[in-house]
Amino acid sequence: MRARLLTVALLALVFPSSAFARGEFDPTKEFEQHEWIPIHLGPLDLSITKAVVYLMLGTLLTILLGLGLMRWRLNVAPNTRQTIGEQLYEVAQTQVAEQGLPSKAIGRWFPYVASLLLFIFVVNLLGFIPLPLTGETWHGVPTWGIYAATSSLSVTLALALLTFVFTHFEGIRWNGPVRYFKSWIPEAPGPALILIVPIEILSQFMRLISLSVRLFANMLAGHMLILVMIGLVFIIHTPPWRFFGLPAAFIFYVFEVVIVVTIQAFIFAALSAIYIGSAIEPEH
Repeated sequence: MRARLLTVALLALVFPSSAFARGEFDPTKEFEQHEWIPIHLGPLDLSITKAVVYLMLGTLLTILLGLGLMRWRLNVAPNTRQTIGEQLYEVAQTQVAEQGLPSKAIGRWFPYVASLLLFIFVVNLLGFIPLPLTGETWHGVPTWGIYAATSSLSVTLALALLTFVFTHFEGIRWNGPVRYFKSWIPEAPGPALILIVPIEILSQFMRLISLSVRLFANMLAGHMLILVMIGLVFIIHTPPWRFFGLPAAFIFYVFEVVIVVTIQAFIFAALSAIYIGSAIEPEH
């Protein structure tokens, strides 16, 4: 059944597709952001784009998934739905929160890292479900395609900024500004500190880049590979090379859905917990 669903999903990307509608193929077109509903407040551009729509849909699905798995009609003897919810909760608690956060901060920050885990997982997975949200039409009918909001750097950077701000806020709140910023300076001879201190300060900001770019690059690369493989069907007309496109796209599709979607959500949430925990207890 799962293989059939994946096959149907892959076929939905091809018939019809934006590549077929244009008669040419350019995978970068799939990641362009156009204003669907323009909203401009002075210098702020709050327009609704494809990425915003996917984020709204991902947010709604995350809320429904959380309520459906963990709040709705819970029984003493758990059924399959409740068991899945309990497994997700256990992973978020034991593998993410307890591994990165000190025990005194778990109650405060577990909801954040668990929400990150579930939200990024849902948004990543949503990016591999063909939907008629490409913004293009084929003979008046909206074309179906895949797009992940996390393949946009602005989205992943916004998520990383949340963790970045929370990390230093908690570090200052628990330790005070002097002790917290002093923890950035390691014990070393005076002359060596001239080189070490700037590197330590830079490393704090590199966390922001590593969080955002890792998620962005993995999701973008996965979608690009799938779209390029599908594009071979329309670009290469010489057998047998043109027939390699769909099987290769199917393999990449399964790999992304089964492995990359989950791993990237887990890494982002786990690193967020580690960064916040290390700010609360910098001596560790």
